[in-house]
Order: sequence, then C-alpha cells, then structure tokens
Amino acid sequence: MLKAASAFSGFSVDALAAAKHFYGEVLGIEVEEIPAGLRLKIGNGILVYPKQNHVAATYTMLNFPVDDIEQAVNDLKQKGIKFELYPGMTDHFGIARGIASGLGPDIAWFKDPAGNIVSVLQEG
Repeated sequence: MLKAASAFSGFSVDALAAAKHFYGEVLGIEVEEIPAGLRLKIGNGILVYPKQNHVAATYTMLNFPVDDIEQAVNDLKQKGIKFELYPGMTDHFGIARGIASGLGPDIAWFKDPAGNIVSVLQEG
C-alpha cells in the first residue's frame, strides 16, 4: 500500500531564499530548487516549502547526528549560528555553550531563519 522507502518529510519556511542560503551555504547541505520549493538532499529528501502564514515549529523538526558535538557547536558558532539556551536543560559552564548533557544523547539546538528548531546531537 504505502511505500516507506519513498516517504519523505517536509516543513514550511517564510522565505525560500533565506532557507536556501542557510541550509545550503551555512550548513553545507546540497539543496535543489524544485517547483514546490526546495529539496534538501538528505536521505529520501526533505521538502522545504514556502507558506505565507508560516508559524515556526515549536519542537525539534530536524536533527543532525554528529561524531563530536563540541566541534560541531564550535564550527556552527563560527558560521554565526546562535544556540538556544533552555533553562534546566542546556549547560552554561560560564560560557553558554548551549549543549544539553545527561538527558539522553548530548544535544544542542538552534533555529533556521524561519524560526524552526534544528539540532545537532552526539552519535553513539
């Protein structure tokens, strides 16, 4: 009936040009322009589509597993990414790294230009 191997996810943004720059240039993901918007070339692809009345996701809608979360956070900060600080979850250690530890895999959250929540999380 449904072909799981063909399934893909998608999310909305308020500005396709900003999303293309962020995901393609800042995060380094291969991005393809398609009639519906953008396709992030990850797995089966992720549809990024424009929506006039876009409301940012209030949950983590995209997770990027990384081998070294400290290095990933440092690299992304150098590219201008600001990490979210969630009281009681993210550590501070005097320098506001924004990494949550001890609650499962180490994870750090940031937002795309449309306000959607994205994360990097420690693999293994």
